[in-house]
Amino acid sequence: MAEADAETEQDKDTGGAGDGGGESTFTVIVAAVANLGIALAKAVAGVISGSSAMLSEAAHSVADTVTEVLLLTALKRSEKPADEEHPLGYGPERYIWAMLAAVATFVGGAVFSLYDGIHTLVAGEELGDPLVSYIVLALAFLLEGYSLRTGVRQARGEAERFGASVGLYLRHTPDTAVKAVVMEDSAALVGLVLAAGGLLGGQLTGSGVWDGAASLCIGVLLLYVAWVLGRSNAQLLIGRPLPRAMREGIRDELLGVPHVEAVLELITLVQGPREALVAAKVDFRDVSTAAEIEWACEQAEARLREVFPAVSRVYLDPTPGYAQRRAEGLNPWP
Repeated sequence: MAEADAETEQDKDTGGAGDGGGESTFTVIVAAVANLGIALAKAVAGVISGSSAMLSEAAHSVADTVTEVLLLTALKRSEKPADEEHPLGYGPERYIWAMLAAVATFVGGAVFSLYDGIHTLVAGEELGDPLVSYIVLALAFLLEGYSLRTGVRQARGEAERFGASVGLYLRHTPDTAVKAVVMEDSAALVGLVLAAGGLLGGQLTGSGVWDGAASLCIGVLLLYVAWVLGRSNAQLLIGRPLPRAMREGIRDELLGVPHVEAVLELITLVQGPREALVAAKVDFRDVSTAAEIEWACEQAEARLREVFPAVSRVYLDPTPGYAQRRAEGLNPWP
């Protein structure tokens, strides 16, 4: 019950939105710089040690670096103000770039890791000195941990602000930049442990099977991350409505406006963090004057913006309630 209340409180403010501002940009930059350095170190260690798991981890970090560059592009592009050619703004553009980031994780990380793992299991590998790899893995763990700490700190701050748990916030937020950083850095830490396990197994047994199996596990892990991020962005690109609790609250607010008799149809659309559209067909009292209806529309928009800050655009269509009267078995004509 407490979690449901927390979700409702979060929905009331943003519908699950994050800040979408400078803090997200800083989080992504930290992750990008960390992953670029880690990728180079892993690649060198993989060549020296001959470890397929290390090479898979290098591909993983390269994919993460590309992902962060695409997310930075998404943040920058989506901040452009609305213009004549794009009257609703550029908010949804962030989801296009974020979708490309998910594809980069799939192609650059998962496919390479799976291929390298299968190749190692089939053809075998000659293991070199794993010492360099262990050192690189330890350093990478520290850097990835710092990057994850930055992302989790932002997510926790936003979650506390809306009275929700971190997990609930990450599941519902349309701020895919923070969600991607947290998921990818978490997967990176798990991947580092898998790579270390593959190295240790190969060192103890002299068999490359452990290393190949670790590479396959890293590939499966990246497939999962790419699938979750891709699905989230696809939902937002197709058009995700505001959460049910928020939709019900919007309907109640509209019904509380003087001269409003019924909300015949309500459509909501998430367009970005802190940006949502509301459109509704509203049945006004038949005796209301044109001026009263105009004033009621203005009052309704003001109430929605005050109660739900995420609502940035409100469009109300005065519509006679003929269909509703027919459905209730009443005379459709006033």
